[in-house]
Amino acid sequence: MIDTLIDTLGYDIEPDYLFNVLANQAKQNVFQLNDLNKAFIDLSSKYSQFNNLFDDVDLQSKKLGSDEQQRNVTITEVLKKLNDIDVLGHEGDVIGDAYEFLISQFESEAGKKAGEFYTPHMVSDMMAQIVTLGQEDKNLFSVFDPTMGSGSLMLNVRNYLTYPDNVKYHGQELNTTTYNLAKMNLILHGVDAEDMQVRNGDTLNKDWPTDEPYTFDSVVMNPPYSAKWSADDTFLDDSRFNRYGKLAPKSKADFAFLLHGFYHLKDTGTMAIVLPHGVLFRGAAEGTIRQKLLEDGSIYAIIGMPANLFFGTSIPTTVIILKKSRTTRDVLFIDASSDFVKEKNQNKLTEENITKILSTYKERKSVEKYAHVASFDEIKENDYNLNIPRYVDTFEEEAPIDMATIGTEMKEIRQEKRALEKKLFETISSLQFSSEDAEWIKGALEVFDHEE
Repeated sequence: MIDTLIDTLGYDIEPDYLFNVLANQAKQNVFQLNDLNKAFIDLSSKYSQFNNLFDDVDLQSKKLGSDEQQRNVTITEVLKKLNDIDVLGHEGDVIGDAYEFLISQFESEAGKKAGEFYTPHMVSDMMAQIVTLGQEDKNLFSVFDPTMGSGSLMLNVRNYLTYPDNVKYHGQELNTTTYNLAKMNLILHGVDAEDMQVRNGDTLNKDWPTDEPYTFDSVVMNPPYSAKWSADDTFLDDSRFNRYGKLAPKSKADFAFLLHGFYHLKDTGTMAIVLPHGVLFRGAAEGTIRQKLLEDGSIYAIIGMPANLFFGTSIPTTVIILKKSRTTRDVLFIDASSDFVKEKNQNKLTEENITKILSTYKERKSVEKYAHVASFDEIKENDYNLNIPRYVDTFEEEAPIDMATIGTEMKEIRQEKRALEKKLFETISSLQFSSEDAEWIKGALEVFDHEE
């Protein structure tokens, strides 16, 4: 039976360490914290996909309680609460949905920071549909996310493939806790150990993966915006960056992330990356890199997203779509910045908003005040500046002013003013006043005389 479990799931869990057993102990208030610790050690030491997975789970943390007994009580209560949740019956991305909900509830800095590691579902959904377009029926499909966060962006890709069980996931994440969260997310989604190649490391400082496969059918990325990196001159010889003449500036690694992802894209693949708008128009080294990408025909589409869409930042973002081996160098611009639903703390995309973007992307035609297909010559005339308003004119003319109506209204207001002043003059004139107020009354009456 154990062999069958290992063959089916890729692992087995000792009966004493199953969640329902620990949860029942919690219900009876006989749960021991040490048993949970033993369960973590047993699982992580037996199977490679669980190696180091629980290393940063600190069951001795003072945050759980000041002593062993209090910590035991805290985890007992957590197990009871978790036991009430139908995790297996949840059809979506369990960790992703929970993560998004918790971030949306946070008002603190911790919540804002957590948002760095998560792409809102509707944006993730749109990117997944774009990178799978035309590749849906591939028998084997590979996806790469070099800044994978909780892994939800990668996982969403399989929802748009004919063979969702035949996906190879490759990802890297710098933050250890978030890296473990992503691994857990993949495991909970039934991804086999041999189908996931994930790494806890710095994406920019050292290239990975360098062994086969190192190019992928799709690349999806939502890197930290305008992060710092070393930008050391030695990177000019790095195969990821050496053909672009310049390195992304130290203070803004946006193009370094973009070029890293693009380097790992297959000639037949599609890449989607979320970045701040500055990458579209900033000059100096970034302008040089952008020009080279445009001359190579690598930039396929630019989609302007609404502001306040992402957790942790209110800035408007852009989704850049890149492809290799194109025969044309035109770029599709879509301005979707005004299409959203406003909620309490966050703007959200609706299904209709996403459908509009996708249908425009597929048709690749200019749409008044929404989309424009710019030729390479047009972009060149704009000095390779990709700022969306240069290509999509969303200016709305104001309705002409009816001067006759305005004149009539002004005349009526003046008449009303005169009537009020006359009434006020009569009221002040009839007042009984002391000698101290005589000067003031005289001045007030003179004002009205002057107005008349």
